[in-house]
Formats: sequence, C-alpha cells, structure tokens
Amino acid sequence: MVREQVLELAGNVAGQRVLGLGFATPYLRNTLGVAERVLAFMPARQGASSWPREGPSHTVLCDPLEMPLTDAAVDMVIAVHAFEHIADEEELMRELWRVVAPNGTLIIVVPRRRGIWAQLDTTPFGQGHPFSANQLEKLLRAHSFEPEIWRDALYVPPFQSSLVLRSTRFFERVGRLFGPAMSGVICVRARKQAFPAVPRRKRAARFVRMPGLSPQTARNYPRLGVFSAETGEFSDGKQG
Repeated sequence: MVREQVLELAGNVAGQRVLGLGFATPYLRNTLGVAERVLAFMPARQGASSWPREGPSHTVLCDPLEMPLTDAAVDMVIAVHAFEHIADEEELMRELWRVVAPNGTLIIVVPRRRGIWAQLDTTPFGQGHPFSANQLEKLLRAHSFEPEIWRDALYVPPFQSSLVLRSTRFFERVGRLFGPAMSGVICVRARKQAFPAVPRRKRAARFVRMPGLSPQTARNYPRLGVFSAETGEFSDGKQG
C-alpha cells in the first residue's frame, strides 16, 4: 500500500540520482536499472544490510546528519523510517537541503500521530516520533521545501488476520471515505526551493578542565576518638 503511493509520487526517475534514506530499500526496487544512480543510506543506529541481493551493494552505513555527499549531489530523496527515529529532525532537514540538487524532490513517509499504526508497538510504524500533517508541513516550509502532493496510506488495520489481509483493497477504499484521519502514514512530495535554507547549527566547542591525577594507593587514617559528655574525655571508641 505504501509502495504504490511512493511510486506515484516519484514518477519517472529515468536518468536521476536517487537516494533512499532510512529503511527505503523496499521502495527503491523499481529505480534500479532506470535511474542514473541509486544509493541506500542507512543510519548507524539502525544498522545496514547488503542491498540488492543481485549485483554490487548500494548500501551505505552513515550518520544521516553528516552524509558523505557533496552539495546538490542527488535529484531525489525517498525517506522512509528516517524522520521518526532521528533525534533532531531540523538538523536532518538542513542536511537534506544541502545534498538535494536545486529543484530536486524530497519524498517523506512518516507515521500519522493519531493513526492506529502509530499506537501499536508491534507495527513497523509503532516506534519513534509520529507526525501530524501540520507538523510535517511546517518542518518542510521552514527549511525551504515546498510541499506539492500529499497522500495517505494504510487504512487497513494492523491485524494479523486472514480476513483483514485478504481485504486490504476493501479497507483502503472504504477508509478513504472517512478522511485522512483513518490512515496510518502520511506521504508527501516536496520541491527544494532555490533560495538559501536555514543555516546549519554551529556546534560550540566546550573546554573542560581536567585535573592531572596520578595513581596512588589507598591511605590508612587513624580512627577518630569519641568525646564523652559524662566524663569530658576522648576515647578511641573501642569497647573493652
């Protein structure tokens, strides 16, 4: 269900440089052999696996906030399972603006905040930070990306029932009658604007003064005496 929406938003990728960020390999299969170049960047915290199974690997294990790419290196970014697991989504948006070419495309798939898929821990979208449509739009516009097309997907409930799995198309059609609030994920395609984005944060260097210590053995100190208020004398505290 999600792949259909992503492929529709991506359109024709012939001759383009496509980057998949997060766990986007299931949505990059149709770009192989069509796009000029296909890269699959997986965050270090998530781990990486070789992809595709046939031919050389397109996978890169990296920090999504410091991607090993030059400025304006890719034409399209497909980010799936990326924004809900990142610690600083604003810094990620700055890095995406840097690597996307002018007039390039950014496709984002995030779990809907009030969707049932985000409420259950057993679903692929049940971990991390979900988003609302307004939050996602503000994040895009604040970092010089203009949302173009919005899509909703996963109206089918996340239940491992044979009846549900056989009726996925039915749930998708009926769920759309009740509006986007019934969907599980939000899909959006945004266009990079030509004017400069918000500059990246400059991490201030911190200097911590560390004392110079040398290893020493433990010292034995004499036991302190005990003052007796009755006798007005000190004793060693031992009871005879």
